Amino acid sequence: MKRFLFVGLLVLVALGAYAQNYQLQPTYGDVSLSAGFQPDPFRRDVVAGGSISLSKQGYYGYVADAPDFDLRYSSGGYRLTIKIENTDADTLLLVNAPDGSWHFNDDTNGLDPAVTFNSPLDGLYDIWVGTFDGNYADATLVITEMD
Repeated sequence: MKRFLFVGLLVLVALGAYAQNYQLQPTYGDVSLSAGFQPDPFRRDVVAGGSISLSKQGYYGYVADAPDFDLRYSSGGYRLTIKIENTDADTLLLVNAPDGSWHFNDDTNGLDPAVTFNSPLDGLYDIWVGTFDGNYADATLVITEMD
């Protein structure tokens, strides 16, 4: 019984490492793109921000529980960049890649974040668009293979 409780506690700790639930339906939809997709860039209007602090994950800023957007990507030799265009707020990106790794970025282009995968994997990219201060802000999610 002690062994079962210990294993259960480890699972809960591992699952609690990120408060974001990548299994929830994305708030602003999803898209399937293959290498060489057109038109490039792909754009989607979203609202950045949320009520969940990223401080427990060692980052800063606030995001929602559910992903804002899901990208299903089939790679083919191109670099993949996920970025935010917004001139009114300090936005950030949190991406869960197909291999389960997490990627965070803030302020790559002024106050706008970008995450670039030089050798992107095939599969699902869960994307959260947050804000530094927890306020909500209109933003544009951009997915591109262009430099």
